[in-house]
Amino acid sequence: MKQNRHGTSVVEFPSELEIVTTRDFDAPLELVFDVLTKAEHVRNWFAPFRDKVTECSIDLRVGGDYHIVFVTSEGKECSFRGTYLEIEPPTRTVATWLFEGWPDAHAVETVELHETDGVTTLTTTMAFRDLAGRANMSAHDGPEDSYNKLEDYLMSLLAPSKATS
Repeated sequence: MKQNRHGTSVVEFPSELEIVTTRDFDAPLELVFDVLTKAEHVRNWFAPFRDKVTECSIDLRVGGDYHIVFVTSEGKECSFRGTYLEIEPPTRTVATWLFEGWPDAHAVETVELHETDGVTTLTTTMAFRDLAGRANMSAHDGPEDSYNKLEDYLMSLLAPSKATS
């Protein structure tokens, strides 16, 4: 049985404008990459808490856009969008990032994956344009809950079939 890694993200602030988050997942690198970059997977884990994804489109190519919308339990719509700048499957993506609720919080998000002995380490670096953007992002626990949901979703994909004959 794989261990539960809920709440184990390590968050660092290497500069005034950066947030680096590292989290391990007990899943193969290629699967983690797919679950991070394919809409049919992202819609299952991206929204934190009890929030629900209502729109998810991903054009995974350099110059392609992504747009993810979720609605909170209070009915508030949260919209994230960006454009892919670099893609190196299955280990790295770089994209612009904007949460439309914080219109001044533009960032570039770099996602890097490395696998060792069946454990994939996800490192996400958010490089913000200004201090206000970074301050907004560092004051919320939504990303950790989304990573917990990502872990649970990965485990559901890796679980042996319960089919009976």
